[in-house]
Amino acid sequence: MPNREHPEISATGLRRQALKRLAVWAGAASLLPTAQAASFDLTRWPPSLAVPPLQAMDLQGKTWKLADLRGRAVLLNFWASWCEPCRAEMPTLQQLAEIYGPEKLVVLAINFKEGPRRINQYVQATGMSLPVLLDQSGDIAKQWGANVFPTTILIDAEGRPRQRVRGEVDWTGREAAALVEPLLRR
Repeated sequence: MPNREHPEISATGLRRQALKRLAVWAGAASLLPTAQAASFDLTRWPPSLAVPPLQAMDLQGKTWKLADLRGRAVLLNFWASWCEPCRAEMPTLQQLAEIYGPEKLVVLAINFKEGPRRINQYVQATGMSLPVLLDQSGDIAKQWGANVFPTTILIDAEGRPRQRVRGEVDWTGREAAALVEPLLRR
């Protein structure tokens, strides 16, 4: 069927042109950073910044202290159930903890300003088994500089914070392994 604007171009020709345009757009789009690659910001922990204390209670009433975890890498993940990127990231944090095991890596999910009832609802609905620490006042998040959610602090096996990650990360990917491996005890 001829085109009214360009009678010399057939329907097949129009489809070919459309497919060529689509291929060009797809090629250009592949040059842009992916949403995952641009979804987090990684910064070194400032060497001059003191290590804030960490003493917090989990949902079962156990008190967690950073000093008690020495010898293992630790990820402090600051999150909230209302935070969509936090909810999207949480299953990969869970998998990361399972991959390395608690003798090498401890992932602590520090909830920001929510009550135990709300947190328990979320934990039960998702099947989350990471230790969930309470930060109902927001003081722990403030001490660790977590003002964007999620924020994850990467701490080496000697108890030294190394990096701060702001934003959602796929913790099962290669980028995450490159972040976690250097934290482990040699």
